[in-house]
Amino acid sequence: MPAVLRVALPLPLPTLFDYLPPVAGEPRVGCRVLVPFGRGKQVGVVVAIEAAASVDGHRLKQVLRLLDDTPLLDAELMQTLAWAADYWLGAPGEAYANALPLALREAKPLPAIDDEYWSLTVPGRSALAAGQRRGGSQRLLATLAAGARSAQELNEGLPGWRAAARRLAAGGLLERGERPPLDRSPAASPAPRLSDEQALALATVSASLGRYQPFLLDGVTGSGKTEVYLGLIEQVLAQGRQALLLVPEIGLAPQTVRRLRERLGVMVEVLHSSLSEGDRARAWLRARAGSARVILGTRSAVFTPLPQAGLIIVDEEHDAAYKQQEGFRYHARDLALVRGRALGVPVLLGSGTPSLESLANADSGRYRRLHLRARPGARQPPQVQIVDMRAQRLEHGLSPALLGAIAETVARGEQALVFRNRRGYAPVLLCHGCGWHAECPRCERPLTLHAGRRRLICHHCDYQQRLPAACPSCGGIELKPQGQGTERLEEALVAQFPLVPVLRVDRETTRRRDAFEQLLGSLKDDRPAILVGTQMLAKGHDLPNLTLVAIVGADEGLHSIDFRAGERLAQLVVQVAGRAGRASKPGRVLLQTHQPEHPLLRSLLAHGYAAAAREMLAERRLIQLPPYSHQVLLRADGAQREQVDAFLAEACAAIPASAQWQVAGPMPAPMALRAGRHRAQLLLEAGSRAALHGMLRTWQAALLALPSGRRLRWSLDVDPIDLY
Repeated sequence: MPAVLRVALPLPLPTLFDYLPPVAGEPRVGCRVLVPFGRGKQVGVVVAIEAAASVDGHRLKQVLRLLDDTPLLDAELMQTLAWAADYWLGAPGEAYANALPLALREAKPLPAIDDEYWSLTVPGRSALAAGQRRGGSQRLLATLAAGARSAQELNEGLPGWRAAARRLAAGGLLERGERPPLDRSPAASPAPRLSDEQALALATVSASLGRYQPFLLDGVTGSGKTEVYLGLIEQVLAQGRQALLLVPEIGLAPQTVRRLRERLGVMVEVLHSSLSEGDRARAWLRARAGSARVILGTRSAVFTPLPQAGLIIVDEEHDAAYKQQEGFRYHARDLALVRGRALGVPVLLGSGTPSLESLANADSGRYRRLHLRARPGARQPPQVQIVDMRAQRLEHGLSPALLGAIAETVARGEQALVFRNRRGYAPVLLCHGCGWHAECPRCERPLTLHAGRRRLICHHCDYQQRLPAACPSCGGIELKPQGQGTERLEEALVAQFPLVPVLRVDRETTRRRDAFEQLLGSLKDDRPAILVGTQMLAKGHDLPNLTLVAIVGADEGLHSIDFRAGERLAQLVVQVAGRAGRASKPGRVLLQTHQPEHPLLRSLLAHGYAAAAREMLAERRLIQLPPYSHQVLLRADGAQREQVDAFLAEACAAIPASAQWQVAGPMPAPMALRAGRHRAQLLLEAGSRAALHGMLRTWQAALLALPSGRRLRWSLDVDPIDLY
């Protein structure tokens, strides 16, 4: 009997598919294959080769083509992905597909891993000299005037260059070529003198190189965690091994790449969603070949092959961006730990505000905890002050004390950051005559006013409509914006400080690939400026002349029904505050609030994040919430509320009765209507992770068999990080 290939296909189905081997080639586990599926074709990954099929062998179809002579996914990755699909209840095919860049999920030959180079043609030099091009095209021509540049160098120095390159190449002004990777690494810069705490952390982790050991590097903002990372990567490179550094957001990647290259003198491979698919595939393949020594990436980079692994680092490990919220709902931080164990390398989790899960793991001895309690160079932490907003006359949500502090800061030639975690002009547009307010018809939530675009936009489903000239209910023209977003704060600060540059940094102003870097690059270190921004500015950015941080709208985080809201607010306040006074000048933080006596704010400001975290952990332990219990959330949404309720009622009835777990619900989701679909959920909690996971696959199979589940969308989220 011929062998049978068990193939994972990129489909949301919890099963593998059996196929007969192709006519040509010898498939191995980890190879990609092209198979017939339904009326079309799919690219899948061979997961197992068995002697017998799970269905009648006569009904099996044959693999159309073997796409890889050798496995694209090695044994460690295959094992890790199988574990991840089982733990997070993912469809196997979606888990394996997540490990591959999009370009490698197609039935095409693997792209060459030679460096891609771009250079000017003779007409291109003429066009540059004549000044015939503008914008991105002009910048690219000027960059290439000094000689050919690799795609990797252009990605680092000129984000978003590819659109211009295509235009210029089509006009005959550029030409593209490939050559083997050259050792053109920049010269390494000397390492600064480490503090005693930094040196101890570096030595402790270094002693574990070559074996698995998880560490939690708990360092206050500005304490020099990155220098510890750099020192460790330097040692890993000296051993001829690879290092993987994960960051939570794309915005942190460019500055991190520059710092790595300058300090280590090596080329850095980058993996994130802003790269072209070809660039991502080449970087992934260079890591697989072992020629990429330092790999930097966001969440999905945790799947990078590491044949010569030496170290995995997860920076800002507390960040919610590491959790995938759609499809295969894995957590990159937790998966990094699983990979570290399988590869036999240390995993370093770094944060100035560690997650309560990581702190609990450190307390239990699962992680070794390292501390950086002080900023190097004897720099003092910023001075934090609460501004009581009660009974004060506010200017667009800004108190007189806050405006006075900004005026003093810019008068000294320094920079201020006004932090408001709400984009747009105002969260509500209200008719002063009749009380009507603009509401999303698909979510029944207020539409946010975006004055610059003259649009009302739902931040939940992206429904948009024009800004009305008059009230649609009473015809009145007194339409008043209520509340403040970053756009309104920017307008108010421009009016208040007309001679000072005011820069707004949010999703609206950073839509272009290179916009974020350009905005920060426009700040002069020796000139006054005011930044207005959302949480994009909360972490990782060093602005040496920024000495004042003003936090506006923090009270919203004090009233959430989500039990994690306090933790998130504390992390956000500390991270934003950490932007102030990171160089030689002292920093100051003002936090506006209507609740100056709130226990969380008082604890946070009087004793710091560590004390606030201890109090929150004690509360969680008392009422048995994560990390002292374990949760699985069943979400369902459908066009009709009755269908959702019926499915969840049947799902609840399918849960085996046991004292080992508790069931909350069915209940409406905190946001019960979104994008026109009714939403509800069911929460399972257990003190034992093993007991909970022991029943989940059986329950999932029962849910798949329910006819009511086929008329709506539903998902299971293991270890959910929010209940929305």
